[in-house]
Amino acid sequence: MKSASRFSIVLVTAPDLKTGRRLAKAALDARLVACANLIPKIESRYWWQGKIESSPEILILFKTTKSRLAPLERLILSKHPYDTPEFLVLPISAGNRKYLDWLGEHTRPRASR
Repeated sequence: MKSASRFSIVLVTAPDLKTGRRLAKAALDARLVACANLIPKIESRYWWQGKIESSPEILILFKTTKSRLAPLERLILSKHPYDTPEFLVLPISAGNRKYLDWLGEHTRPRASR
């Protein structure tokens, strides 16, 4: 087990799988994340404009480093169809050393590799 304080998981919901795939590809292509898990067929219930709404969505789990969070947020906000997209950051406290080394390797900008 290795300390993982420099890593984060980012939660982003999207209206459909096509949008989720597009967001995941953009983040991966930009080397802002090492991995994006798309979890289809969730149901979200939330307050919006004074009333409770319900929508089918997908959940994207992005695995990244803290140093890539700001550019990832800019990318998601610029490409997301929602007015107020979810972008929640969860810290990772520890994890498998080999996996965390892989995560760090694949979130480095290309020039640094």
